[in-house]
Amino acid sequence: MRDDFRSWRLYHFHDTGPSAGAKQTGELADNRFLRDDASNLAAFLYQLQQTQKSNFDNIVGAVRMVAPFFEDFALAPSKLNPDKIRLEWKERGSDEYFNASALSDGTLRFICLATLLLQPSLPSAVLIDEPELGLHPAAITLHAELLRSTSRRSQVIVSTQSVTLVNQLAPDEIVVVEHKDGTSSFQRLAEDQLKDWIGDYGLGELWEKNLVGGRP
Repeated sequence: MRDDFRSWRLYHFHDTGPSAGAKQTGELADNRFLRDDASNLAAFLYQLQQTQKSNFDNIVGAVRMVAPFFEDFALAPSKLNPDKIRLEWKERGSDEYFNASALSDGTLRFICLATLLLQPSLPSAVLIDEPELGLHPAAITLHAELLRSTSRRSQVIVSTQSVTLVNQLAPDEIVVVEHKDGTSSFQRLAEDQLKDWIGDYGLGELWEKNLVGGRP
């Protein structure tokens, strides 16, 4: 159990500001696993491009679905220092290269999420804190599909306050967390109690109507 717990990783991709690790030049050799803040995103993607091309292509395809302007990553060791690498990409219809600072916060976060969920080797458990921040609703919908696909290979636990994301989920995929008597209470949704509502409303909408709990 100790080895299993050690393989768990908590991912938090909230920082997309100028000093975010994903926007910096990093060590090329820092590519064994995706760090919890994606600070080694460029090195990890480059390693996938070189050794796991099908997984890399799946990541590119997912990014194109939420960012139609995106053509491909342009990843290579720095010519001035071959031990360094930074995230660069190409835009459709342009021969220019752009770095991560030219991406919106939401697009950069989605790249981090897609890289995490579509990598070939996952930890035994993956915990993601509020992945919906800054994402377009269409990106949240695609993210839900990626979460469901990834859950067939690893235990995936996501904390969310997104109505759009919850709308994509089934009752048996949701655990409602409430604060009771000074502690956190965890309760799975009872599908039979929601059957009269589910045909007309998504679970996120029922959450907004305070029919499933989890409200302040």
